[in-house]
Amino acid sequence: MDIMTLIIQIISGVVGGNVAGLSKEGMGPTLNSVAGAIGGVLLGQVLAHLTGDQSLAEAGAAGTLDIPAIISSVIGGGAGGAVLTWVAGFIKSKMQTH
Repeated sequence: MDIMTLIIQIISGVVGGNVAGLSKEGMGPTLNSVAGAIGGVLLGQVLAHLTGDQSLAEAGAAGTLDIPAIISSVIGGGAGGAVLTWVAGFIKSKMQTH
């Protein structure tokens, strides 16, 4: 895992978390961002390992721009951020109604 991949996953996760937080399960911008960043890194790393994408640092060292690795990080980060934020918000909303 290199720093560029991690940064892309965190940013994508924050965006995904805040988009998911627009629903009624939103937890506020700060918690949406934190949950999104965590979910983005988690799913982004899982997706990178499943697809076998080389890290962005390896691609940079080889002198190439690895578009599939960037796309995988963006999609995995955004989806992971959205899912974790929605699940956490859903659980929080259910706990408050009881």
